[in-house]
Amino acid sequence: MKKKILIAPLNWGLGHATRCIPIIDALVQHNFIPVLASDGAALSLLTKEFPDLEALELPSYNITYPKKGYLLKLKLFRDSPKIIKTIHEEQRAIQSIVKRHTIDGIISDNRFGVYHNQLPSVFITHQLKVLSGNTTWLSTKLHQKTIKRFDQCWIPDVLGPPNLSGMMGHIENPAFNIEYIGPLSRFEKKPCEAVYDVMVLLSGPEPQREILEKKLLEEFKNYRGKILFVRGVLEDKQSIQAIGNLTLYNFMTTELLETSLNSSSLVIARSGYTTIMDLAKLGKHAFFIPTPGQFEQIYLAKRMQENNMAPFCKQDDFSLDKLKDTSKFKGLKAFEETPNFKELFHLFEGE
Repeated sequence: MKKKILIAPLNWGLGHATRCIPIIDALVQHNFIPVLASDGAALSLLTKEFPDLEALELPSYNITYPKKGYLLKLKLFRDSPKIIKTIHEEQRAIQSIVKRHTIDGIISDNRFGVYHNQLPSVFITHQLKVLSGNTTWLSTKLHQKTIKRFDQCWIPDVLGPPNLSGMMGHIENPAFNIEYIGPLSRFEKKPCEAVYDVMVLLSGPEPQREILEKKLLEEFKNYRGKILFVRGVLEDKQSIQAIGNLTLYNFMTTELLETSLNSSSLVIARSGYTTIMDLAKLGKHAFFIPTPGQFEQIYLAKRMQENNMAPFCKQDDFSLDKLKDTSKFKGLKAFEETPNFKELFHLFEGE
């Protein structure tokens, strides 16, 4: 009998779900049966990518951003009782799912309540240190307390320098079992001619995704080059709209997105970690606009600029003039180290 592995990414933007795609593919290749579990846009994306796999809905954290980024930490603090309640609901749901669906192992991408004491359980994160300004010590302590409930913690990065996650994914003397599995990406670099001068790739929680979308559409009205604009809105059907030299998609599935990224000269995106892994795999030139108030994305954007890989600016400061200096940066580069899934999946094979 093939073993069934529950794989459950957090629904906070699309990055957690998209970086699980290569893991799901690998599970199938190694004769496991993946069972998808999430909520909202993350679950919708995975069911579009894997329509033949069983998909289960988990309780939703309902994470939204304030319109003013500096209020994010306060909002998350105020929402913490609701988030804790959802984690408990999630844990109860897992107990039931394991029994009803005869699950043999669990892979959670940042879902705190998705583990089982009697099954091998893995937690995926690139944040062993959770940046939150002057409360980084507290957010880190709480996150590491959660990680300890799992049998293994998989870090989608490499151990030594150079690496992608910096101080977030690298700590001294961890008190839990860490495996650096190498960066995760669903894409492959393919030689092709540049079709688009700029590709805009949006994602992330509302209302910040929509705020940036409106700002960029306004800015690019006067741009003379060819633009591909992916809004990052998961809907039942894909929509395509042509506005002058701009082509607007609501979303793209993996195959089309891979082709589009490979055929774009410059990518404008949030500096989310999954996006950085994808652009590094494809060796792209990029311009980053971190989500206001999200310390992780601000740190990663600054790190990319300091390492001469890609420039960035604040959301409110963006203008087309900011793109003039992108050619001075060397672009993102891939790591040769890739996940050894056969070795990683030993955890689920048992005796």
